[in-house]
Amino acid sequence: MRHIEDPVLPEPPRHGEDADDCGHCRTPDEEFVWTDDRWRVAMPEQPMALPNVWLHSRAHLDFDDLTDELAAELGVLIARAHRALSGIDGVGRVHLNRWGDGGAHLHVLLVARPEGMVQLRGIYLMTWIYALPPLPAEQWRSMRAHVAARLGST
Repeated sequence: MRHIEDPVLPEPPRHGEDADDCGHCRTPDEEFVWTDDRWRVAMPEQPMALPNVWLHSRAHLDFDDLTDELAAELGVLIARAHRALSGIDGVGRVHLNRWGDGGAHLHVLLVARPEGMVQLRGIYLMTWIYALPPLPAEQWRSMRAHVAARLGST
């Protein structure tokens, strides 16, 4: 627990409020594990402690900007990404996260919890992703290939 600070008003702008300054918009497709005309899926190239993917809209949008059609597509993409991560050997559960404070570009995060690692359950899973040692590089490359293949098939 930390001391509650006084409110900051007006709130500072988030990263990428202007599309010209948005790192997601400037990232080339080659850095994503899967793309289509409206969506891009990132999985870090460098190993992390837990398998995870980031779903991004191709257009510079946030949740409030989604049409019903784009929202429906995002729902399908979330389900596909969930199945891709769930299909990795040793995954117990996949968690869906969305925070809107850091960046203005629409992004949704899915993180896999290893099977049997019940201590990692719940809202603090994201703390563990940075506290645990990264997975071996070859295992991570295999997971990235698996996710890319699963997203590529409908």
